[in-house]
Amino acid sequence: MPQTLAARVCSHCDGFPVVHITTGTRTPDGQRRTLAAACPVCQGTGTRTVPAALVRAGK
Repeated sequence: MPQTLAARVCSHCDGFPVVHITTGTRTPDGQRRTLAAACPVCQGTGTRTVPAALVRAGK
């Protein structure tokens, strides 16, 4: 059977790549205004990539 690599959780964001931060203000209809912030290490994917040296190619 072919061996597959499991996706590794980003150690920087611990798998929570995008968070919403409240600005403290409200919209005219009463909802809170938020800003989305993505993890700078994994760019919002939640997983980290495997280095090319560890990837096995061929048969």
